Amino acid sequence: MFSDSDLAQIKHHGLTSDKVLQQIDAFRQGYPPANLQAPALEGSGIMKLTADEKSKAINDYEGKLGGLSIVKFVPASGAATRMFKKLFGFVADYKGTDQDYEELIADQGKGTIFEFFKRIEDFAFYQQLSAKFKSLHGKSLQEAQISREYVAIIRALLEADGLDYGALPKGLLSFHKEGDMVRTPVEEHIVEGCQYAKQSNKAVSIHFTVSPEHMDAFKSHVEEIRPTYESTFDCKLVISYSVQNQGTDTIAVTLDNEPFRNDDGTLLFRPAGHGALLENLNAIDADVVFLKNIDNIVPDRLKADTIEYKKVIGGILLQLQERIFGYLAKMQDMTDAELQVCAQFIEDHLGWRFASEWSKSDLVKVLNRPIRVCGVVKSDGDPGGGPFWVQGSDGNTSLQIVETAQINLEDAGQQKIFSSATHFNPVDVVCSLRDFEGQPFDLMQYYDPLAGFVTEKSKDGKALKAQELPGLWNGSMAHWNTIFVEVPVITFNPVKAVNDLLKEEHQG
Repeated sequence: MFSDSDLAQIKHHGLTSDKVLQQIDAFRQGYPPANLQAPALEGSGIMKLTADEKSKAINDYEGKLGGLSIVKFVPASGAATRMFKKLFGFVADYKGTDQDYEELIADQGKGTIFEFFKRIEDFAFYQQLSAKFKSLHGKSLQEAQISREYVAIIRALLEADGLDYGALPKGLLSFHKEGDMVRTPVEEHIVEGCQYAKQSNKAVSIHFTVSPEHMDAFKSHVEEIRPTYESTFDCKLVISYSVQNQGTDTIAVTLDNEPFRNDDGTLLFRPAGHGALLENLNAIDADVVFLKNIDNIVPDRLKADTIEYKKVIGGILLQLQERIFGYLAKMQDMTDAELQVCAQFIEDHLGWRFASEWSKSDLVKVLNRPIRVCGVVKSDGDPGGGPFWVQGSDGNTSLQIVETAQINLEDAGQQKIFSSATHFNPVDVVCSLRDFEGQPFDLMQYYDPLAGFVTEKSKDGKALKAQELPGLWNGSMAHWNTIFVEVPVITFNPVKAVNDLLKEEHQG
């Protein structure tokens, strides 16, 4: 199946031919769908805190903050290309004819090309774009718009001789205006972290996962802005980086499950989704790790709820951790009555339902695992994973974040459960990665290898199938203790397309 050049390419990716054959076999066999039992609902898997519970959680977090090592973990790999998909399409199709112009102005709704140009001055990158366009073309953006030079404007934004936004990572784009300043997502994450993760030694530790080609740009940007934020927040920024292991890439296949080949005959390998970052998370040495996506940030005027609820879920984590560690420390000397109380605690608070009679070793196995507290928000039709009760192959039922691609929606029963969900996952997670003796868990032992999924994509106009590893916050954390807490919807404001930056939540 593989030529010598194929084998060399496979080796270059840090893979073996046997591993690639296993990946192809997974395409052919498919992944088993999740076995949904019920949606997680308020009072049945989702905690909705009272004012007193929220206040206590914050106090518990702040009270222990000084003695904890804390890291904010931010997946920031990859270019922002998909963010500009509509602009790339416009450049390819717009020829400047009267008909093209009539079509442009015909659709003036939100998210359109018309809105992009009508409100171009509201983008935080406007001044940078204006200066770059002037240097390239000797005229202002206003003049270019009057003369309908729309393609030239977009090229100045996206292409290499302009701002190169089409190739840069999201973390380095200008997202928000803050007074006279313009901030990138990297800066917004730093500002956030300084307000809930500053330790007693004034250190604020943030870890970014980045692509190798963007590493130098990230480091340069952080060193440029470091003095400003260390002075503003009286802190010491401890910024670290890692790259996604190329050996986690997966081969793409045709719709007939044969290796997909590029036009030059080489094999096509693709990054296997955010689940590949489990190795990066596993290398983090900290008591508490907060996890949040690079593009889910807001300007300062809207940060209060985000900062408050980071402390809330952090406090819930520490409360549960204390009880879990207490049970584990005295497990061997527990009476039957005490074991029963422990089992009830597991079922009431740790998102776990035993399928049958349990033993003491079963209790230890459930308790002695990594812990995650996940903020979830009420659903408003947003895409993405959601919180469900899922039955595992061992018959036990546990709380899981499940992606839509993992569900057999052709099954009427599964479709009904899926449609009954009231909340979704905004990737707002806080983790405990150490056991009750202070030793780090090996996170690779707590993921579900069968929780991956296959999706259909295209390359150069040809259809293909791609394979994703178990996602970082679904399959990769499948065998963790999981707690869901309702958080305000304002804490979820991702930027998936450039016009999202025009939403009120992203305007300074």
